[in-house]
Amino acid sequence: MKILHTADWHLGHRLHEQSQLEEQSLFLSWIETYIIEQKIDILLISGDIFDSGSPSNQSLEMYYSFLVKLNGTTCKSIIITGGNHDSPGTLNAPKHILDALSIKVVGKATENIEDEVFEIEINNEKVIIAAVPYLRDGDIRRAVAGETFDELTDKYKTALINHYATAAEQCKLINTGNVPVIAMGHLFATGGTISDSEQNIYVGTLGHIGAEDFPTYFDYVALGHLHRVQIIGGNDKIRYSGSPNILSFSEINYDKKIIILSVENNKICDIKDEVIPKFRTFYKLTGTLQECMNAFTTITSNTYNLTPWVEIELKEDNTVNTDDLKKEAEKHPFEILKIGLKNQRKVKGIEELLENTKSIKELLPTEVFKLKCKEMEYDLEKSPEVWDAFNEVLQSVKNQ
Repeated sequence: MKILHTADWHLGHRLHEQSQLEEQSLFLSWIETYIIEQKIDILLISGDIFDSGSPSNQSLEMYYSFLVKLNGTTCKSIIITGGNHDSPGTLNAPKHILDALSIKVVGKATENIEDEVFEIEINNEKVIIAAVPYLRDGDIRRAVAGETFDELTDKYKTALINHYATAAEQCKLINTGNVPVIAMGHLFATGGTISDSEQNIYVGTLGHIGAEDFPTYFDYVALGHLHRVQIIGGNDKIRYSGSPNILSFSEINYDKKIIILSVENNKICDIKDEVIPKFRTFYKLTGTLQECMNAFTTITSNTYNLTPWVEIELKEDNTVNTDDLKKEAEKHPFEILKIGLKNQRKVKGIEELLENTKSIKELLPTEVFKLKCKEMEYDLEKSPEVWDAFNEVLQSVKNQ
């Protein structure tokens, strides 16, 4: 039996307001071909299928078309869990229809843990999956009036750990044949390496758990949320698959991957990763105005022929006129998505920053908040509770 672990597709994502539909479509075609050629039996998608809780019709069409195309292939079972970017209602709405195609969807924490645990049998081999979605505070912990932030943090973390423990107990209850047990999750596990594109899904350190907090009963934990493929806590059975496409220029210097598990004789006998092709080339140029312009001739596309995207970080002591740089760039087949200054002698206001960007949407809400605090000379480091409160409000708005 072969099991493919992936996550964080973020269908509909836009990088600096540029649609990533082209590379997302190429990825879906690539993974469909991979599943067919490698005879994958089970597909696990650990959250953040969509970039928004209100995905566009185009994103929904990509999602459903992909699922339908797998019907009739060797992939006899698909399990999808919700992430912090996903709307539980959107994911769960067609779950009964998808169930007829052997596609299990768990958009949010369920009332009964039995509804998150699935026993799958393919070609006389079995595996049990604990499909745990992103666990929202309100889904698993009851608030108590007057409790402190530390109490809230401790109770939520305890509730999160208990949810996995309960899932493990349910797996053990139905595991009469001593078959492999795999858990899915969408969370931040301590020790993980982040990029600029992950949204802080907790207030402060709320919900941060380590490798040691997962039940040892699980033979593998298929995680989503962090966009770099990685092993957590030195335990090679707890892994993030990472995102399949580049979602931030901070992600351009490492490979994107999927993870493949092989099961034989009731054991996971092999865990390997497979590099996903780079469907678009990304470049980050750092240097003086002239040095960056000199590098324009080195920028090339690849066999997929998508327009290369470029971010420029100028090493200048003062604000500079970038008109010459933009005119020179027009002579080359690439697109500059962002221009910024690396060395700044003063804190720039938001209005000044927008002069070198296409719109305020290019800045993350957290960046805008930090910039405004700097502009107002408000020290966030001395008031962490304000930063926590902002993240809580931001998360509430995104989940609406």
